[in-house]
Amino acid sequence: MDPVLFHIGSVLIPSYGVLTAAGVLLALLLAQRTARMTRLDTGKVWNLCVVSLFAALAGERVLLIAMNWGTLRRHPSWMLALAMIHHPLLATEGALVGALTAFVCARWQKMPLGATADALAAPLALGLAFEQTGALLAGSGYGTETTVRWAITYTNPLAARWSGTPLGLALQPVQAYTALAYLTLAVLLIVWLPVRQRAGDVAGLWLLGTGATVYITEVWRDPEGRGSLLGGVLDGPQAAAVLLVLAGALVLWECKKRVQSTAGAGGETEGSGPEHG
Repeated sequence: MDPVLFHIGSVLIPSYGVLTAAGVLLALLLAQRTARMTRLDTGKVWNLCVVSLFAALAGERVLLIAMNWGTLRRHPSWMLALAMIHHPLLATEGALVGALTAFVCARWQKMPLGATADALAAPLALGLAFEQTGALLAGSGYGTETTVRWAITYTNPLAARWSGTPLGLALQPVQAYTALAYLTLAVLLIVWLPVRQRAGDVAGLWLLGTGATVYITEVWRDPEGRGSLLGGVLDGPQAAAVLLVLAGALVLWECKKRVQSTAGAGGETEGSGPEHG
């Protein structure tokens, strides 16, 4: 595993950055397909995705600069290298900024929130699968020490410099577990999307699946820098995962209650929900 995919002269091309960018591109392309499946305007979905992506990246960069200001003043050329760092705090902050931007953009473009969230669920899962594959190559979010036969060992000093990865130790390939879980979730969501009963169901399942993935895989991640809650019962990402699961359950419950209320009032049937979000 190597955090540098290849060199162009003296310029390093990071594995994490390239895999994440590939995931973003594929997610954008998939979002065009899922938009058509949910009868949304593909142009509006594209605009929402691009604006939200840039907002999330800008938010992460601002936080990176704030966290590393002292180092940057001494080594301003490291500005680009900081983009290779993967940290749960950065991921959380970027996700929050991106989600808030997507909500505002959807409202501004008068897009139905339920159908829009459904269309974005599978592309998000696919993008996360590629992001975790890049993290595997870079040594970011590394696993605990292990003796399993499929353990991975990092030797490149840049992995230690950029992500704090321990060198020369056999570690759980937890990023591979997570990437596989996200890829499986993306496939399931794509299959479920055209047959869903209510707008918002697929988004609710994405929240449940993502929360479960994060919670379970954290068992095999090294706890360094991930925080601790309830006397060590949960780390920071696991606490966020619990909130995601609760949010997913709430979304599914609200979708079901809304459709039942509409049907009771003599309105649309459940089968018409996906078209109107």
